[in-house]
Amino acid sequence: MDTNNEREFVTLEDEEGKVTEFELIDEVEMNGNHYFAIIVADDSDKTFCEYGIVKLVVENGEEMLTSVDDDDEYDKVADYFDEHLASEIDYDAEV
Repeated sequence: MDTNNEREFVTLEDEEGKVTEFELIDEVEMNGNHYFAIIVADDSDKTFCEYGIVKLVVENGEEMLTSVDDDDEYDKVADYFDEHLASEIDYDAEV
């Protein structure tokens, strides 16, 4: 996803109207669907980084990012991201 070291961000609005900026940290196409791993862009707790997963859908010709509501689908995508993101972490790097 990040081929030229440029960070990508997206702003999402939840059901209550709260707007949050997220950084896209990884992506995968699986079973004909496109998924993104995201983290809160302005997270003050940098010691622990928990990511979320969103799915790209097209409704009425418009692309939207939505939550993954099916547990089996979510687990398969999370397994991929867990493995892929863990392999990219340099545990010996100084913070």
